[in-house]
Amino acid sequence: MFEVKNLSVYFGKAQILHNVDLRVNNNEIVAIIGPNGSGKTVLLRTISGLLRPSQGEIEFFGERIEGLATHEIVKRGIAHCPERKKLFPDMTVKENVELGAYLRKDSLKIEKDLEKTMDLFPLLEERKNQEAKTLSGGEQQMLSIARAMMSNPKLLMLDEPSLGLAPLIREKLKIVIGEINKAGVSILIVEQDLGLALSLCSRGYVFEQGRVCLEGSGKYLRGNPRVKEAYLGLA
Repeated sequence: MFEVKNLSVYFGKAQILHNVDLRVNNNEIVAIIGPNGSGKTVLLRTISGLLRPSQGEIEFFGERIEGLATHEIVKRGIAHCPERKKLFPDMTVKENVELGAYLRKDSLKIEKDLEKTMDLFPLLEERKNQEAKTLSGGEQQMLSIARAMMSNPKLLMLDEPSLGLAPLIREKLKIVIGEINKAGVSILIVEQDLGLALSLCSRGYVFEQGRVCLEGSGKYLRGNPRVKEAYLGLA
């Protein structure tokens, strides 16, 4: 359903991504792991149209999307949940969630999806009238994912969803991501927590200095010493 082919991206004269190939199949969770600065976030920003590649293709259900504006990519069914949440702090929880549907016109379906989303995040339902800035870090992360889900995505991209979260909240996050996937949404997750990423994914890619240095099933990557080397930047 989704494929990146021979993708390269520059910041000024510095090349960040080098000939990256990657795919996500229907109803699959795919993880991208690797040390800080290896190009993981740049890849997600390029997929969502915030950055332009210097070469390569990005295909979604057979259509090339690398030249489209970000809102057009969202319309086609790709939602990007960026790192550090980026919420509207003075708006209520419910208002933040509803903003995820701002490109949609199907008002009856939006109401149903809002109900389903709040069922998935019961804590947000309890606090729907609070301002987003009053939530804890973990609650804000859940809110960010809930907002992304309101765009009705076929592919959900999560950038460091467990960043700064306590272990108990990470476990809740893991459950939520699993439930979203069971509902038919494919997931591409960038995650610094190696254990979380590989326990969730069916397949994964290891990034090192803007390149894919290893790929395989979650089980294969968990048992591969090369993963630890690349992940710790020792390779």
